[in-house]
Amino acid sequence: MDPAVRARHRRWRWVRWCAVGLAALLLSAAGAGWVVYEKLDSNITADEAAAAELARYEKERPTSLVRGARNILLIGSDSRAGAGNGRYGRDSGTERSDTTILLHLAADRRSATAVSLPRDLMVNVPSCGRPDGSRSEAQFTMFNHAFATGGSACTIRTVEKLTSIRIDHHMVVDFNGFKKMIDALGGVRVCLRQPIDDTAARLRLPAGKVTLDGEQALGYVRARKSLGDGSDTERMERQQRFLGALVTKVRSNGVLLNPVKLYPVLDAATSALTTDPGLASLRGLYALVRGLGNLSAEHVRFLTAPRAPYPGDINRDQLVQPAADKLFRRLRADQPVEVTKEVPGNSAAKTSNTSPDFGPGPREKTPPGPTPTFTGNTAAQDACG
Repeated sequence: MDPAVRARHRRWRWVRWCAVGLAALLLSAAGAGWVVYEKLDSNITADEAAAAELARYEKERPTSLVRGARNILLIGSDSRAGAGNGRYGRDSGTERSDTTILLHLAADRRSATAVSLPRDLMVNVPSCGRPDGSRSEAQFTMFNHAFATGGSACTIRTVEKLTSIRIDHHMVVDFNGFKKMIDALGGVRVCLRQPIDDTAARLRLPAGKVTLDGEQALGYVRARKSLGDGSDTERMERQQRFLGALVTKVRSNGVLLNPVKLYPVLDAATSALTTDPGLASLRGLYALVRGLGNLSAEHVRFLTAPRAPYPGDINRDQLVQPAADKLFRRLRADQPVEVTKEVPGNSAAKTSNTSPDFGPGPREKTPPGPTPTFTGNTAAQDACG
């Protein structure tokens, strides 16, 4: 055979082997990627019982007013059941909403507002289905009684009756799941104005900038009586500051752009979550959060629903009006609010309109006027600043 022909044949064999090798590499990568996807996708637990209960009361639920805006109820459960949770107390067979946050994502995904709902807030809890199949009586009681009675569905219906805001999605995470997420992130850095020495929370930390691991973070957000003024108000503010620090950590390039760091975070996060069926998949979660990469920390706002001591029991809370209605109306209409660390002369809100808000209509729109300001903080604010 002509030497030139043999050379061409050798080159083509080399090209074919390279092509086969590349194809095998791509198929292996695709296969590994699919295995990872399936693993993460199967981690999430779908809250089918809540979906069925909410479907039963669909006609009485609020309607969504702004296409694309989303309202997600984040519920931190204090259940002692499950691996790793028994060390935090005795399992009484029930669980309460240790923390509940109403998260509003603007339709344009350029802002997010997280509203803490006090667990001691006095509210009207509707009749709800219990885990044993019975139904509770409607009653006026503490907010966290809803979760203890009927789980996430009862909590969602209570929030919707309280705010007239349609809850599009919900997520429930327990103690152990929270710790795993923080550890997978490599900890979260916070700034402490004073040192902490809390035996009950198993927490001993110096003042200044400190990186909390999962166990420390759980103690930090749950401690109540020995930190600050001992009130649930101070605890919710501490939780909001921690969430701001968490947002900053998750958005950092060291996590989102590093597959080695990102996978354990996603694995821990998906394993920790119980969500509505619409979010119980990676595709569902991606559809919710896509576009949030451009959301600046300055536009992630944290505040607590305006409230004051309940006259019948100073250890309980009630909503402050018209500030609470004004806040909920703004969120329903996907209108912005502003937050500041302290509003002079008013601990709830400062606006130029002090007229009372009445029940929302089906086509309700927020009237034009100044953007109301509430006591709170953004994810960009330094707790020591």
